[in-house]
Amino acid sequence: MAGSMIIVLMGTTGAGKTTVGRLLAERLGCAFEDGDDFHPASNVDKMRRGVPLDDADRAPWLAAIDSAVRQWSSEGRDVVLACSLLKRAYRERIYQGADTRLVYLRATYDDLYRRLLARTGHFADERLLASQFAILEEPGDAITVDAMRSPETIVDDIRNALTESA
Repeated sequence: MAGSMIIVLMGTTGAGKTTVGRLLAERLGCAFEDGDDFHPASNVDKMRRGVPLDDADRAPWLAAIDSAVRQWSSEGRDVVLACSLLKRAYRERIYQGADTRLVYLRATYDDLYRRLLARTGHFADERLLASQFAILEEPGDAITVDAMRSPETIVDDIRNALTESA
């Protein structure tokens, strides 16, 4: 990447944030971070049990992500961060400097529901999808890509959009 850049991949569970994020980071030669890793254990436990998080649950998670993004920016690091950030208020709690780009992996509820039914080994499942769509506020200021395309195609779409916006 030319200059430092922090790319935040947002979307609901099942949109492919981790898969696409890892591939994008690999292709760009930079670090990958998963927003799920910033959750306290109590949040992960709730999500495993299918209990939606509320704003109070998300507050320490958002603070930890904001701190990390600020640190990456101050260090001039290139990072791809996979992080749901479903509400505008959540996105506003995260540092948004000139070096940050928001990418929205968009898909319909039905498409993601079918994808989640086939997925195993992840703490978030189809039980959380409805609650996430209920609070989703689609961003108007993001690079928006079709989450149902292949990860390779999505990465190409993101890279093209980043080049066009540079």
